[in-house]
Amino acid sequence: MPDPHDYPLGLRQPTGRNAALRQQISAPEVLVAPGAYDCVGARLIEQAGFQALYLTGSGMSMSALGAPDVGLMSFSEVLDRAARVADVVSIPVIVDADTGYGGPLNVIRTVRAFERAGISGIQIEDQSWPKKCGHEGGRNLVSTQEMVGRIKAAVDARIDPDVAIIARTDARSDHGLQAALDRAARYVEAGADVIFVESPENEQELAEVARSVSAPVLANMVEGGRTPIVPAARLRELGFAMAIYPNAITRCFTYAGTEMLRGLAATGTTAGSAERMLSHRQLWSLFEYEKWTATEERLKVQVEA
Repeated sequence: MPDPHDYPLGLRQPTGRNAALRQQISAPEVLVAPGAYDCVGARLIEQAGFQALYLTGSGMSMSALGAPDVGLMSFSEVLDRAARVADVVSIPVIVDADTGYGGPLNVIRTVRAFERAGISGIQIEDQSWPKKCGHEGGRNLVSTQEMVGRIKAAVDARIDPDVAIIARTDARSDHGLQAALDRAARYVEAGADVIFVESPENEQELAEVARSVSAPVLANMVEGGRTPIVPAARLRELGFAMAIYPNAITRCFTYAGTEMLRGLAATGTTAGSAERMLSHRQLWSLFEYEKWTATEERLKVQVEA
């Protein structure tokens, strides 16, 4: 009888990820969760040794729809991508679930579906639909009461209590830091496990968020965004439990791709970029090609016998 771990990740469901995420949030070191928008980035994050990954809404929108983060991704589109990513990694996956995609009943369906798909952390924000990127203008908020209802629905809907509900507030940019902190306090009371105050504008505001919120807090590190990039060790000193880097991979992929294509256009060959690429075998091995072929051969023998 083969060990289940002999199968590729796509043929088995990793277990214990929800509890692992809870433990990581409570650990002495800040949990660094780089962002991915597809299975390639997810596998790179796991292979690099990170303990969790963040499935970025803006990255998914750009890669799946060719559109910026302006609220065009539907629930079913995000769920499909989330399920595929969760299927190819064994580390916890945190998903950007936007506003929860409707009223409390929609939030219940959203949380149940993401949990069944293998997602360990579900982020829901207090914007109205269509939502916008947290580092751009034009964001409109629902009432605090409506967001409290979303959080309560999410908390009630999860089957495994270790699934983390992350509540994000976008109040800072248009209503000030204190308004964001007031909302954060209400979201903690409603049962949120982690609080995400979007777009503090300096390190002093980051420190105030961590000092004021009576729950684990998350920092969003967006290169070129409203919040300064602060090293993870410093974020832990300030009191943060988690840090996400939503589109660092997206930016790196697009920059590297641009450089390769410029070289190809200029020289008619990709040889000049070969040292900055994975080899054919390295790329296939990233997705456990050897396990797939070994599984196929093992099952062929069983059928023939």
